[in-house]
Amino acid sequence: MQPQLKIDWATHEAAKYACLNWHYSKCLPAGKLVKVGAWEDGKFIGVVLFGRGANYNMVKGYGLTQDEGCELVRIALKKHITPVSKIAALAMRFLKKQSPDLRLIVSYADPEQGHHGGIYQAGNWIYRGLSASAIKVWYNGKWSHKKTVDDAGVDQTNLATKRVAGKHTYLMPLDAEMRQHILPLAKPYPKRAKDQESEVHSDLGGETPTRTLQTLEAE
Repeated sequence: MQPQLKIDWATHEAAKYACLNWHYSKCLPAGKLVKVGAWEDGKFIGVVLFGRGANYNMVKGYGLTQDEGCELVRIALKKHITPVSKIAALAMRFLKKQSPDLRLIVSYADPEQGHHGGIYQAGNWIYRGLSASAIKVWYNGKWSHKKTVDDAGVDQTNLATKRVAGKHTYLMPLDAEMRQHILPLAKPYPKRAKDQESEVHSDLGGETPTRTLQTLEAE
């Protein structure tokens, strides 16, 4: 029997817990986020997070203003039954209902992490191709995007840098007109490497929730 799935707003604390415990990055994305939570049979299973993204001109090339597009920046889930693509679709529908002017959602799959975008392919997203290469800086014990370090006001004179390949870019239009507008940009889906690990983050754990999350589950 399929569990009863609930989609609703999540608290900052719940989103942080999900990202730290159930996502490979082990961190909450920087910047202002819209946090949508998911519950199966009343139990909190994680979040889908939306934001502006690192590129402020991300949706400008599609003829949209900043307020008409956003990025799906994180899917952080514990072990669950509902397909990830369904959870993402319902989270986007929930977001669209709350923000009717939203017309396009962009998301990325990072080949450097062995990801090809299987979740997005299962959800019928439009594949745009690889984004431009980027520069990463070794800061605070990890490789971070140069823009993130720039925004933090850090002197990068003596920091190591490297150039990384672009990410697989996926687009989800939220109305028929936008779909027709971007459909000519569609490219064949990239294939998953045979030795590639699953990018479905539900396999990354599922530790016992904190008291705060237990309270959330009962709501």
